[in-house]
Amino acid sequence: MSTTDTSAPLTADIVLIGAGIMSATLGMMLKELRPELTIAIFERLDVAAAESSDAWNNAGTGHSAFCELNYTPEKADGSIDISKAIKIAEQFEQSKQFWAYLAEKYQVKELTRFINHIPHMSFVWGDKNVDFLRKRHAALVQSPLFQGMLYSENRDELMQWMPLIMEGRDPQQPVAATRMDLGTDVNFGSLTRGMFTLLQAKPGVSFFFHHEVEKLKQKEDGLWRIKAKNLASDAEVKIRAPFVFIGAGGGSLPLLIKSGIPEGAGFGGFPVSGQWLKCVNPEVIARHHAKVYGKASVGSPPMSVPHLDTRVINGKQELLFGPYAGFSTKFLKQGSYLDLPLSVKLSNMRPMIIAGLKNMSLTKYLIDQVRQSPEDRLEALQEYMPTAQGPDWELEIAGQRVQVIKKDAKEGGVLEFGTEVVAASDGSIAALLGASPGASTAVSIMINLTQRCFPQQAATPEWQAKMREMIPSFGQELNDNPQLVEELRAHTSAVLGLNQMPAAVQ
Repeated sequence: MSTTDTSAPLTADIVLIGAGIMSATLGMMLKELRPELTIAIFERLDVAAAESSDAWNNAGTGHSAFCELNYTPEKADGSIDISKAIKIAEQFEQSKQFWAYLAEKYQVKELTRFINHIPHMSFVWGDKNVDFLRKRHAALVQSPLFQGMLYSENRDELMQWMPLIMEGRDPQQPVAATRMDLGTDVNFGSLTRGMFTLLQAKPGVSFFFHHEVEKLKQKEDGLWRIKAKNLASDAEVKIRAPFVFIGAGGGSLPLLIKSGIPEGAGFGGFPVSGQWLKCVNPEVIARHHAKVYGKASVGSPPMSVPHLDTRVINGKQELLFGPYAGFSTKFLKQGSYLDLPLSVKLSNMRPMIIAGLKNMSLTKYLIDQVRQSPEDRLEALQEYMPTAQGPDWELEIAGQRVQVIKKDAKEGGVLEFGTEVVAASDGSIAALLGASPGASTAVSIMINLTQRCFPQQAATPEWQAKMREMIPSFGQELNDNPQLVEELRAHTSAVLGLNQMPAAVQ
């Protein structure tokens, strides 16, 4: 999908900036809620989902808190805090419900091929980490969202679960793992393009690919004026709209700053680039059928959690290990090295300086990562896969993440590792900042955004009923309703084809 509709109107009800998973989700949701809406979508590249949503740029785990150990921190008293894991697991269930709704209603091939069943596992070694994982498992299985999670310290059983990780390992090393067979692998690029295919076929939807938004300003009448430039011809497009969503990944922060809304003052961004080791040996790839997450090294940031990751991309099984972090001043993979310096303004300089001084360990970590040699990266891989051989792996550059820096009344400035929606008080504009686990929880994020930015419509019985049709658990706490969890999972698994491993990875 790379066409540009240059005959789009000069007005629209909704302007979406950025053709990634967030804009696709919001666009589809709003069109289902109010089919008469007109929507204009602007994207600086010539295709959709080519930045953070692309399969090679995105972790693609289907973050559901089954295996991500950083979502279940150990408290000072030794107990495990599972509140974040429960929240993320519920959010991912909402995503699956919305995807199943679209797959049932529309016959678009991308909406049946973007998600695959891949077991999620956590693996640790050492007495302290084994004790942590044992307590984590005991805490999680009390929730209906994590029923069926297996725990094992049996080396023979672990060899069956993950042979590449167990082969060649010291037999005296204490090890443990959990396994959740309900795990998934998600190709968010394919999903995004599938939703945009649906949107493109609907009346009142216009696409402006290869167009970069240069200005956006709200006038006295409450409407936003957006000016974009065609990067091929330098022609300008001007459009007015009562609502704007900035879902441009790393490009969201500069546009939020340009909007001039007071709610955006003080926000900054810290870019972090990513790299993977990609397996190129088909025999090795064929022997691993799981996403296996470990614990980040002491002092390492959350985005550094290592994992040996089975992926299904365009029907082909792949195997990645990482991530290895890097540093670039770009906010987008295809961005400019001036992105970071140009984002520094008087309004966010103090929070950025304070957050930087408080996170010198992150700076040191990134410098160490950048200085790694191929031998260093192989050594890190061999901690998880002892028999790994250098020629079987090559370096793959992933996408850019921009971590949120914001004002804090107590600390002056803080660095956030999640996602954050910044909206104007009148609900006329909203921007999504941050990174993981954004894509996996896009549906939940957009539900909250619609409630916040369209409060009157969201309160109507018609809107509420449609929300429950699209997301049956809307307004309910799944963690408190085991029967509903079971029913909805059975339905979404059947619709999305998650009852069997895909042929490519059996």
